[in-house]
Amino acid sequence: MQGLEPTFQAYAWGSTTAIPELLGFAPGTEPVAEAWFGGHPSSSSRLTGHGGESLHTAIARRPGALLGADVASRFGEQLPFLLKVIAAVRPLSLQVHPSVELAQEGYAREDARGVPLDDPRRSYRDRNHKPELVYALTAFEALVGFRAPRRTAEILRGLEHPVARQLHKTVTADPSPTGVQEAFTRLVSVGTRPTPREVRELAEEFRARLRSGSPSPRTDHAVDLLEHAYPGDPGAVTAVLLNPVTLRPGEALFVPAGAVHAYLDGVAVEVMANSDNVLRAGLTAKHVDIPELLRAVDCVAAPPIRIAPEHVYDATDVYYVPVDDFELSVTSVTSSGACRLPSSGPRVVLCIEGPVRLRAATGDELDLSTGGAAFVPAADGALTVTGEGRLIQASVP
Repeated sequence: MQGLEPTFQAYAWGSTTAIPELLGFAPGTEPVAEAWFGGHPSSSSRLTGHGGESLHTAIARRPGALLGADVASRFGEQLPFLLKVIAAVRPLSLQVHPSVELAQEGYAREDARGVPLDDPRRSYRDRNHKPELVYALTAFEALVGFRAPRRTAEILRGLEHPVARQLHKTVTADPSPTGVQEAFTRLVSVGTRPTPREVRELAEEFRARLRSGSPSPRTDHAVDLLEHAYPGDPGAVTAVLLNPVTLRPGEALFVPAGAVHAYLDGVAVEVMANSDNVLRAGLTAKHVDIPELLRAVDCVAAPPIRIAPEHVYDATDVYYVPVDDFELSVTSVTSSGACRLPSSGPRVVLCIEGPVRLRAATGDELDLSTGGAAFVPAADGALTVTGEGRLIQASVP
C-alpha cells in the first residue's frame, strides 16, 4: 500500500476553508470544491512513492497486481470507482449523469467531431456511467429526482404568475412521467423556458409567499436560494418539481444514472463510478447541453434513495448500493484493539479522524493522520486498522 495525494478542483461553488481544514493543509484564496482520490485520467491522484507516479499510470502498468484478476476482468485496466470530498457553499449545477450506453454513444460522437477531451464544450469525458453515493460529513442539502406530480400541483396552487399557472396546468392534466417530462422540458429548453425577467418575477412571488405562509417553505427557500445564486436562470424554478433532501452527518444518499439533481450546500464524501460525465441544464457557468440531458433524464417520480448502512465487524458500517462499481464503508476505531476492514480488492482509504495505522495481510504497514489517504492494491489482501479515529473506504463489491 502507498500514500495517495489527491488532486483538487477549484470550482466557483467551493469553499476556501472546508476541505483544507478536513485534509489538514493551509487554506488559500481560491475555493476548493472537490478533492479527488482515484485514477480518472483527467485528474488522477498520485502515489507518494515511485516518484509521484499517477495512480492511473500505475494501474495501467500492473493491472493484475493492483486491481486483482477479478476486478481487471470485469472493469479493464482502471480503478472502477472515484472517491471525492466535496464542499459546497453555493449550489451546484442542475445535472444528470448518463447511462453506460449513452456515455459510450456520446463519447464516440464527440470524438468523431474532433472535440478535444479537455474542451470545456465537451459533455462526455469518458465512456462510463456515473451513479454516485453521497455520505454527509455536515448537514447536506440537495434536490434529487422528481417529486409526485400531485405534490408539485399543491405547491403551485394559488400562485398567479403565468409560468406557475402553466406548470400547474401541465402536471394536473397529465400526472404521469410524460406530464413531468413536459413540465421539466418546458422549463429548461431554449424557446420555451421562462425569460430571466419571468424567473425573477416568479422568484419574488415565492419569496413573498415564504414571508406570509407557504405550503412548502423548503421549496420556496430553494427557489429563492437558486435564483439569488444564478439570477434569472430558469433552473431555479425546477425546484418545484424536485424532491428536497436533507442529510444529517453520517447519512447517505444514492443518485443513480438518469436522476436529475442539484447539490445546494454542505460537505460530503462521494464515491462514484470512475467517470467525469456531467450533463447540465443550468445553474452554472460551465457547458450546458440541454438536448443531451433530456435524452438521459429519468422523469419517473420517486422518493430519494437513502441508503441505510449494514453494521459489520463491530466497528464498521457498509453502505451497499445497486451497482457493481463501488461500495463505501466507514470504520470507527478505538484504542481497544485492531479492527478488520471489509473487502480485499483494490481500495482507497481516507482518514477523516486520526491517527491510525493500517496493516495489510502481507505485513506492510502505513500510518495515516487526519486527511491522509492510501491506495491499497488487491495483492495486499485483507486490512486491519489500529489507533483512534475514523476511516472511509471505497472498494469494489
